[in-house]
Amino acid sequence: MTDASSRSTRADVGQAAESRAAAYLAAQGLAIVTRNFRTRRGEIDLIARDGAVLVFVEVRRRRSSAYGGAAASITEAKRARIVAAAAAYLATLAHEPACRFDVVLIDGDDPRRVDWRQDVIAVE
Repeated sequence: MTDASSRSTRADVGQAAESRAAAYLAAQGLAIVTRNFRTRRGEIDLIARDGAVLVFVEVRRRRSSAYGGAAASITEAKRARIVAAAAAYLATLAHEPACRFDVVLIDGDDPRRVDWRQDVIAVE
């Protein structure tokens, strides 16, 4: 069982990873539209624009790769929640732009170890 201080610390680490990812993506030319978009069906860490393309970004951080690293932590169920949240966000727009799903993987505390993978979730 976790206490409130460990949950707070985990949330702080997650927020720091999202801030690092947002700064990294902005340096690559993306414009951050919103952070932590939540619905009953899921959450999207970052929503950004890459030119005319709307990008839904999942940020995953793992301290070590002992259990497969950050990439291995994105399960099918997590993908389904991201896609559901993206659909809810798109429903709020007047027209649906071109979209893609990216992930930013952060393994360890080295800021040079940011791995940005584009168009990783295929939506049919």
